[in-house]
Amino acid sequence: MEYDVLKENNKIAHANHHLLGDHKVRSVDIMGSIGSGKTSLIIKMAEKLVKKGLRVGAIAGDVTGDDDFKRMRDAGISVMNCNTGHECHLDANMVRKVLKKMDLHSIDVLFIENVGNLVCPADFPLGADLRAVVISTTEGDDMVRKHPDIFLHSDIAVVNKTDIAEYVDVDVNIIKNDYSKLTGGVLKMMECSVKKDIGVDELIDAMKLW
Repeated sequence: MEYDVLKENNKIAHANHHLLGDHKVRSVDIMGSIGSGKTSLIIKMAEKLVKKGLRVGAIAGDVTGDDDFKRMRDAGISVMNCNTGHECHLDANMVRKVLKKMDLHSIDVLFIENVGNLVCPADFPLGADLRAVVISTTEGDDMVRKHPDIFLHSDIAVVNKTDIAEYVDVDVNIIKNDYSKLTGGVLKMMECSVKKDIGVDELIDAMKLW
C-alpha cells in the first residue's frame, strides 16, 4: 500500500512539474526543520529577485495556522496557504490543488515552503525544479548524520545562521564535511546568514533563479 501511495504521488509530481514548466515558472521546494529559517530565507530571496524585475510567488505549507503565510504576504509575496491537517509534509496532490488556484502566468519564481520536518518530506517530491534542504547552526552539528535521507533527496543543502555558530558552539565545517562524505564529495553545502545577508546571492545563483 505504501508503494502505491508513493507511486501516485510521483505521478502527480510529474504532472505538477510539467504544469509549472509550461508556464515557464522556476520552482524550488524548500524543506527543513522548524526554526531553520526557511520563511526568512524565502522572503530575503524574494526581495532580491523582485529588485531584478522577477515576479515571485509562494506556497506556505504548515500543519495548521497561517503565520508563515502572513509573513510572506506582508513582505509583498503572492502567496497561498496550504495546511496539511495531520500530515507532517506536503504531498504532490496538495500542491496540485493550490497550483490550480494560482495565476501561474504572473509568476516567474515559485517557492514551496514545506512543513517543518527533516524526515517525512524526503519521500514526497512535489514537482519542483529543485529540492533544497535548510538547516541552521542552532540545531547542532550532527544534523546530516541524524537525517541523511533528506540530504540525499535534495539538490541543494544550506546551513543557515552561520553568523552565530560560535555562540551556539557549533563547527560549520563538521556539518559540511558530513555532507561531503554523504554525497561522495559531489555536492557542496552552501553557507548563509539570512539575518546578515551573507551567502544569499550565492544561493540564488546556485538555484539559477535569476
